[in-house]
Amino acid sequence: MDITNSATATPAAGSPAAPPPLNLAVIVASNREGRFAPVVTDWFAARVAERDDFTTHVLDLADVDLPTALSSRPDDAVRAELAKVSPVLDAADAFVVVTPEYNHSFPAALKSLIDWHRAEWQAKPVGFVSYGGISGGLRAVEQLRQVYAEMHAVTVRDTVSFPFVHSRFDEDGEPVDPTGPEGAAKTLLDQLAWWARALKDAKAVRPYAG
Repeated sequence: MDITNSATATPAAGSPAAPPPLNLAVIVASNREGRFAPVVTDWFAARVAERDDFTTHVLDLADVDLPTALSSRPDDAVRAELAKVSPVLDAADAFVVVTPEYNHSFPAALKSLIDWHRAEWQAKPVGFVSYGGISGGLRAVEQLRQVYAEMHAVTVRDTVSFPFVHSRFDEDGEPVDPTGPEGAAKTLLDQLAWWARALKDAKAVRPYAG
């Protein structure tokens, strides 16, 4: 799903034109039946859509079936699944992973997505929106930081986290108290935009040597 932000500021006369928006891939990590992920993702995607520095593609792993066993020569079925996701990851300037916490870790579908790719992650920033019980999914995030470091990605410091998530949203899918989550989302996206622009500009001068 593509979410293109059409509101762009008109530069003042004589001022440099604003750079084109960054391509942001929002990855929905959960594929579990009855998941809460769509509520959190829709809310976050709406926050991104309020900005003019990103265009957004939501990649839902419930629509992807990548095996956990890797192969250097994937069969036709695996190639068909990779065709759904690899171009999205390759085109992205930055990523946000929306993840729950399952048994103190993150979903297997996300690990499969990560493991089937390498160059697509390199020298790009990754942010996290997590949710769950008492920890708000932060134990999953801490493990993901280690995994993405191995993929030569840069994880941004600040996160958006929803502890006891079912009590944090109303029946319309909006936070009961939006102040904290909206402030956290802005901080996350500001950091992500800085890193994405810095890394993209650096790679334009000198390709990443990963």
